[in-house]
Amino acid sequence: MSNSLQDLFDNLPQVGCITWIGIRPERKAPMAELQSVQAIAMKGLQGDRYKSLNGKRQVTLIQGEHLEVIASLLGIPEVPPELLRRNLVVKGINLLALKDKRFRVGNCLLEYTGLCHPCSAMEATFGPGGYNAVRGHGGITARIIESGEIRLSDQVSIVQKD
Repeated sequence: MSNSLQDLFDNLPQVGCITWIGIRPERKAPMAELQSVQAIAMKGLQGDRYKSLNGKRQVTLIQGEHLEVIASLLGIPEVPPELLRRNLVVKGINLLALKDKRFRVGNCLLEYTGLCHPCSAMEATFGPGGYNAVRGHGGITARIIESGEIRLSDQVSIVQKD
């Protein structure tokens, strides 16, 4: 087994799980919690405000384990996922390890496109320090390569290069 840095980056045997799904139909609208959502290739999630933008932010994902970290940093018991305005909450796999990779969410194929940084709305949502509590824990953005349905409990796994 090689221990090159690239080999270490590519070694991701963990499989994650979707624990929450949400969309926001328009700017400043509340998140709608769903059991499943249609992911449309090169468009976005059906009903989400970013669906028609054909950009790098077609889907946003956040690490479920980071919700507990954010809550701890804020000194509150929990952070409901809808307050962070991300589409998918994933547990069991390090989302940052998906950098520069394609990955499956259920039968959909997604591609990592970047980090999802917090915005100033986090101060309004959580009060003073809200922005900094989310910094480094805001999740990732992805593009939809292959369409399909995303459901609660779907697996999230890396697509190995040939």
